[in-house]
Amino acid sequence: MTGESATLIPLSAVPPAMVEDLLDRAFGEGRHARTAYRIRAGMEALDALSFAALDEEEMLVATIQCWPVALVTPDGRPVPLVMVGPVAVLPERQGEGFGKGLMAAMLNAEARLAGGTGASFPQVLIGDEDYYGRWGFTNAHTKGWRCSGPYEQERLLARGAALAAMPAEGMLGPWPGQARDTD
Repeated sequence: MTGESATLIPLSAVPPAMVEDLLDRAFGEGRHARTAYRIRAGMEALDALSFAALDEEEMLVATIQCWPVALVTPDGRPVPLVMVGPVAVLPERQGEGFGKGLMAAMLNAEARLAGGTGASFPQVLIGDEDYYGRWGFTNAHTKGWRCSGPYEQERLLARGAALAAMPAEGMLGPWPGQARDTD
């Protein structure tokens, strides 16, 4: 990140209104209509994998959130995944390395949680392989996966040692029985 002057803190330490403001600025107020929001509807972000970046003036400039989701197979069996995103950076601070730094922090935290065994849940996101490929995200295993809502199939990316054992087909959505009531 810029001059290594950014401070990373747990996202849960940031007031939710500040996070919402940053997300609105980064993605627009219509962001709630995006397919990723449907996939993780009602879920709580995973504290251990969700971070905020503060700049040298302690201003919130970027966030990353991760969510428990499932790939539900055609026979109704849910298979756990972690959905990465949004990775959000204030528009005027994009290109300064905050997104890369947050991705690295999340992946390091995920590796610590797995205890170096590689036994973590696969991760999924909707994004550009040109950018996220540097962290091992690819669409090679997601061609038979589906999402509720509009999305571009080639932008449905996944990574993780367990991908080879993942079902070839299924529908992405919230982890069954764990979603909070959003009404």
